[in-house]
Parts: sequence; structure tokens; C-alpha cells
Amino acid sequence: MTDFAVGRVIRGDARVYHVEIDGEIRQFAPRGKLFDTLSKDVKNPVAVGDRVRVSLDGDPPGVEEVLERRNYLPRVASSHDPREQILFANVDQLVVLCSIDKPRFSSSRADRILAACEYYEIPALLVLNKIDLDTDDAAGDIRQTYEEAGLEVLETSATEGKGLEALVERLRGRVTVFYGASGAGKSTLLNAIQPGLDLKVGKISRYWEQGRHTTTYSQMYRLDAIDAWVVDTPGIRSFRLFGINKAELRDCFPEFAKYQGNCRYVNCSHDHEPDCAVFAAVERAEIAPTRYQSYVEILDELAPPPEDDTPVEPPEGD
Repeated sequence: MTDFAVGRVIRGDARVYHVEIDGEIRQFAPRGKLFDTLSKDVKNPVAVGDRVRVSLDGDPPGVEEVLERRNYLPRVASSHDPREQILFANVDQLVVLCSIDKPRFSSSRADRILAACEYYEIPALLVLNKIDLDTDDAAGDIRQTYEEAGLEVLETSATEGKGLEALVERLRGRVTVFYGASGAGKSTLLNAIQPGLDLKVGKISRYWEQGRHTTTYSQMYRLDAIDAWVVDTPGIRSFRLFGINKAELRDCFPEFAKYQGNCRYVNCSHDHEPDCAVFAAVERAEIAPTRYQSYVEILDELAPPPEDDTPVEPPEGD
């Protein structure tokens, strides 16, 4: 009789999954119908954070089933691979970690992951790290932009210990994903929060001011002192949204909501239509131009909705 158990995936490699079962981490092979049936559409049918049913028999034992997810976040695997790549599952929140400098803050990078979180209903907050390098008050402008979009913003400096208490309280008792560019300081922050974690810290490229990858896979770590789990992800180079069409993107930018009801067309894309209230708000500086630019860049990458999205004017009297 086959012996089964249920555990949580804390790391996944090409040939093995590391699964925590009752406090013990064991390794299991990817095998079975789960991988045969999904491989055409999904790059990785098992992700960090998944609850899985595993077989304890066999040499090696294997992952047999992924249990129902309460949430997950996917992206397009790569520019050469259109399949869905599931980044993580079953989390409480995501921290978009950005550095003020070295590497410099990128609204495009931040806005992509934030739009995906909005669509997949994963709570997110923005952490501006390396605040000690902020010589021209760039953090103030960034904070205003994202707070106006309804986002919580924290400022930290791992090297100087600034803002760590507020971040720790936000992490306490939760499962949190850390997501950001290489070199933004994810590993340094986590090492400061949990002494002894000893995550590898990378150096910044002298020429490109880009971080060098120190993590090549996602892994979940236990923060014992604050009863929390964190998922440390590889530093991102690019992020393309998966499963979202052009008509859905406008609802992924919350600051558009109070304006788009005043557009001439009820299904305005906020890109090219006349009398667009969102674009007018951008021109009045009521919506940050950087956020609107990110929106248009993402819009160009997405497929149209299933039905014709030709602009439609509201009925007379509305």
C-alpha cells in the first residue's frame, strides 16, 4: 500500500522539489500525470508555496498532486516561451523591493508586478530600499506617486538599519514574497531581519549598475523570530503579464478608477480614444506620467479581449 503525505514546496529545481513535511525538508522527484498533462501550457506545474500530496514510496519518492491554491502569480515564461510560468502560490502578500539608487528605481519594473498583483488579488506593498543613497529626495516623489495609487510605501536602509522595525511588523506572522531587481538589497534586508540566515549578497555591476544574480531559483525561508515565511525570488530582468487582455489592464491601475467613468467611451482603453478622462488627468498631473507610460507599454504587449472592443459611447442620458 502506497504511503502518502502532504507538505509545502519550499524550493523547486528542474529535477527535484524540496518539500517541508511536519518540519522536515525532504526531496521529491517530479513525476506522474501531473507533469505530462500540463507541460504544453504551463512551464512549471508545481511552484514554491504549493501544498502538494507526495508519495513516500519509490526511489526516489515523487510529487503526485498539487492541492487547490488560494492564490498564485504567473508571468509569461520568456520572450521565446509563451507558456505560463507560476512564480509562487499560497502567499499573504508581496513586497516589491526597489532601491533608490544602484540600481536606480524603475517605475516600469515596479508597475508590471504591481499590475499583476492587482489582477490576481495579491496584496502588495512597495519598499524603497537604500534610502541612505537618496541625495535629491527622489523617495518623496516616488512615495507620493504610489500612495496616490493606493499602495502602502515603506522606506528602508539595510546597511543603516533604517525602517527595519516597520518592515518586520508588516512581515510578522505572514507568508511574504520579496520581488525586485538584482542588487536592490533583498538578501541584505533578509539577513538583517534574521541574523544567521546567511543569504548570498551580490555586487553591483560597475558598468551597468545592475545587480548580478545571486539567486537562480525561488526559495522559501522560515523567519523564526517573527513567526513568518519569506520567498526570496531571483532578481528580475523582465516581467510580462500572463492571462490579462487589453480590456482588463485598465482595472489594474487603481488610480484610473475615479476618472475612467467620465471617458466618452464606456470601454475606453485610455490609449488613443478622444475625450479620454484618464489621459486628461495625466495632462493635469493628477495621474503620474510614469504610471501612465507603464500602462501604455504593457497595453501594447497584451492581446485584445475575446469580443470586439470597439469604443462604445454610453447611452444618451447617462
